[in-house]
Amino acid sequence: MKYLLRASAFGLFALRLHAAAGAAPALNAFGINATGGHGFALSVPMQIALGLTLLTLLPAVIMCITPFLRIALVLHFLRQAIGTQTAPSNQVLVGISLFLSLLIVQPVFSEIYSKAWAPLEAGKITTEQALDQGSEPLKHFLLKFAHERDIQLFVEIAKEPPPRNPSELSLKVLIPAYILSELKTGFQIGAVLFLPFLVIDIAVASVTLSIGMMQLPPAMISAPFKILLFVLVDGWNLIIGSLMKSFYQ
Repeated sequence: MKYLLRASAFGLFALRLHAAAGAAPALNAFGINATGGHGFALSVPMQIALGLTLLTLLPAVIMCITPFLRIALVLHFLRQAIGTQTAPSNQVLVGISLFLSLLIVQPVFSEIYSKAWAPLEAGKITTEQALDQGSEPLKHFLLKFAHERDIQLFVEIAKEPPPRNPSELSLKVLIPAYILSELKTGFQIGAVLFLPFLVIDIAVASVTLSIGMMQLPPAMISAPFKILLFVLVDGWNLIIGSLMKSFYQ
């Protein structure tokens, strides 16, 4: 997000230089008005257009730089392991993942607001300072869950010099490293979740084949047993509790 805002600021700065060179009529057509050599002002339609453009990126930001990715993956694997194809529905899984993610990152957002947005709104710091100060809590959060091997991979891809300490890592390295690490962690948890239900499937398939029930699919018989096992061990409490605790270690 920091780099998107910087890119937008750079674009607006370029437009300002273009207006100073005598292109004010062309900029006025796009809703950007020069203010007598002291800067420029965006019209309300242009502000709305830029705001809507940034809002289109908001779902990707929420899914990629919050715990949403890991939680959604684990819940998806859990549903597949139990064998209930559409229960819970995708909307329910996404809703659970979203609210649990907001619960985890709420302290991070609060810190970003107090360090960056509030001083910027009060006029105490510049936009550049707000971006730098606001990125620090996000970097700290991403560093806790990004694996060192993934960080090293993206440092090499970005062709950046090796950092002397973690605080020197940029968001363009940390964000993809965090996503890759969360994908790996989610798949590892999903593989572990499959094991007890796989044992039930194998046992049921062996019994049905041994008694000659070839016409009845084993998955149809094992599904009630898997659901019963999940309910008896209070599976939702165990899964959600373990997921939440994994982010507070």
